[in-house]
Amino acid sequence: MRKGDRTVSRTGANVCDMKIIDEDCLTETLEFNSRFEMPVAPLEVLRRNRLGGHTPPVRLPQGQDRTVAGVKVRVFMPDHIDGVYLHIHGGGWSFGSADGQDERLWRLARETRLAVVSVEYRLAPEHPFPAAPDDCEAVARWLAEHAEAEFGTSRLLIGGESAGAHLSVLTLLRVPGVFRAANLVFGAYDLSTPKTERLQRTYELFTPGMTAEQRRDPAVSPLFADLTGLPPARIVVGAEDPLLDDSVALAGRWQAPVEFGVVAGAMHGFTLHPLTITERDRRREQDFLAGSVL
Repeated sequence: MRKGDRTVSRTGANVCDMKIIDEDCLTETLEFNSRFEMPVAPLEVLRRNRLGGHTPPVRLPQGQDRTVAGVKVRVFMPDHIDGVYLHIHGGGWSFGSADGQDERLWRLARETRLAVVSVEYRLAPEHPFPAAPDDCEAVARWLAEHAEAEFGTSRLLIGGESAGAHLSVLTLLRVPGVFRAANLVFGAYDLSTPKTERLQRTYELFTPGMTAEQRRDPAVSPLFADLTGLPPARIVVGAEDPLLDDSVALAGRWQAPVEFGVVAGAMHGFTLHPLTITERDRRREQDFLAGSVL
């Protein structure tokens, strides 16, 4: 355990030990939180800016736009490839895009020696559940069949942020035994009990017409699924994230080894901002992914 880390217990749907990390950065993190304003904009503006920021992100020439199994993907290939990381972006299932994090994904590909395949899944409300998980499943099955020929390796990893973490777990359940590890960053795993009005609206866009009980279906809320046989996971969430309890509960039910960390003072989506905790999480993510293909 790093200096400044501590382990505490939290009670909720499940009880799980969780490691509070990066407490030495708490002053910087809380100061940023006090200045940050969550973008409130029409959906078309959020989509134009691709991850809800004020300006569209940069598209790098290293990203290749492809279509596999009928689904658009964005691919980053470093010079040497040890494995393939299936990345699923966030954005509340209704915005975000495969090209919304080119700089981060290209850096990840270079520094972990992983080919990165990011899924351009269909978005709600035009394409509600199950369109997004169907698209992610299609790409996962394509990788299971074609990764060796396309990338020279069959070592597959999966992960994503927020809605992407949720879709990653659904993909693991739909395509068992394919992925070596899962990287799950501040995900939503129980869509039946939204913690805020904003989450309620988001869940309703993704699952229109469903009751809370219908959203408890494991096909929608993976927290209620049989998690036996899933691979080792890294689960990370901020201590000030309204989805904290989802990660605590999932980590408590995960059957395989879990690297679980709660970032002191961090809010939802903290990895999108230039903070010390973001750089530290990037290094931990790289260590986990690179180590998972050995």
